[in-house]
Amino acid sequence: MNLTTASRIDALLPQTQCTRCGYPGCLPYAQAIAQGTAGIDQCPPGGQAGVDALAALLGRATQPLNPAFGIEAPPTVAVIDEAVCIGCTKCIQACPVDAIIGASKRMHSIIDAECTGCDLCVPACPVDCISMQVRGDLPLSRPELMQRAQHARRRFDARNRRLDLKQQQRAQRLHGNAQSSATPTPPISRSAVLEAIARGKAKRAGQSADGK
Repeated sequence: MNLTTASRIDALLPQTQCTRCGYPGCLPYAQAIAQGTAGIDQCPPGGQAGVDALAALLGRATQPLNPAFGIEAPPTVAVIDEAVCIGCTKCIQACPVDAIIGASKRMHSIIDAECTGCDLCVPACPVDCISMQVRGDLPLSRPELMQRAQHARRRFDARNRRLDLKQQQRAQRLHGNAQSSATPTPPISRSAVLEAIARGKAKRAGQSADGK
């Protein structure tokens, strides 16, 4: 695989990290295109303009967006019905760019400027309090869309680094606990037992003498 080509492909993707292309993120999809195992027509958020840009980059003939992966639509933003939200945090866990703030059993809110419109929080919500709405800051130029995509990629990478660090720290704690529990308690020597018995007898004898 040509990593340089994959990086250049990834730079043209919208970085919604929505997984609609069939891959777990934009970079894996870009890598698959570079490997020749995925088509350039699998990204609905990128739309036909995205397909055309990928075709130009790779020197291929353009083709229509494949409807099997979804249809082209205006960029959206998630909206939470605050009156219905139960604070389960499932949407926070699903968001690939940390665009949702809240705490357990507390109302959650969407950071509009950070939301990529990936739609992953909608099926994660157990009370169906999240909907997707067309963004209010449209239309955006191609350079503006690319700038937004680069920002989303940075947030996605930062989230992954944070989660990886958290997982490593948890593994280290579990490993430390396992080592502690596996370390046998050294047996008490016979001499230590006899010394303890002698101290106890001496103490009781002293208490008896004081009570006379």
